[in-house]
Amino acid sequence: MITNASRCRVSMSNRFWLAALFCVLCLLLVACAEPPSPSPAQSSVTPPLATTTPLAATTSPFDEIAFQQARLGLVDLVEAQGVTDPDVLRAMRTVPRHKFVLPEYIDQAYWDTALPIDYGQTISQPLIVAWMTELLELEPGDRVLEIGTGSGYQAAVLAELGYVEVYTIEIVPQLAASASARLQELGYTQVHTMRGDGYYGWPEYAPFDAIIVTAAPDHMPAPLAGQLAEGGRLVIPIGPPGWYQTLWKFVKEEGELKAYNMGGVGFVPFTGAGITIGATATPRP
Repeated sequence: MITNASRCRVSMSNRFWLAALFCVLCLLLVACAEPPSPSPAQSSVTPPLATTTPLAATTSPFDEIAFQQARLGLVDLVEAQGVTDPDVLRAMRTVPRHKFVLPEYIDQAYWDTALPIDYGQTISQPLIVAWMTELLELEPGDRVLEIGTGSGYQAAVLAELGYVEVYTIEIVPQLAASASARLQELGYTQVHTMRGDGYYGWPEYAPFDAIIVTAAPDHMPAPLAGQLAEGGRLVIPIGPPGWYQTLWKFVKEEGELKAYNMGGVGFVPFTGAGITIGATATPRP
């Protein structure tokens, strides 16, 4: 006969084993469960580089890819602004402009803007570089003279065409030396460089089929006009020192210069003794 007390002990014993079984099942469920996904802070996967990181801040081997993409985008803009010569556009897409700017401006290398370089000079706006190069109407075998080497960018674009002889003069000794070294380092070994007063041109290699001037005198330098070959083209900004001058294209026809007004531009002043001496003797266009 089972008494009430016996029933109570049996009931308590059953509860004990039920509780124990429940705990075992819980432990098994915990052991078999997948671990939780780590939070973003715990993840070992490195996030991609933010697209807003300046080019100057990156140091990986993919930098050149980023520069190239920026350069291609810039030249697309230049083309959209009306430059159509396929050789000029090819040269602009090839020359690494970021190699010709100061380190503090490298993140702006492929902006369509002029940038400061040393000694108060500038590297010209890419659109202007392409446009002036196109205006020269260069042909295979042409000999072209640049006045104002600066950092060497315009000379590199001319050399990258692949079918012209390039001569370039820079009046600032330090810029002449650094531009020459830079052009050599980048493989533009065919460019002839000289330190000197560009007002007087380079008579040893005259006449030139084309002359491009990348600083603004207040009148046409007579020696440059004299060194231009028959049928040659001369592209030059002319005007007083300041923000705006006029870009002129001259074509030599039967010994005379025919002038074409191409509109307003902004260049650093033409410097040197020649420009001061010649101002009293050379008529303005």
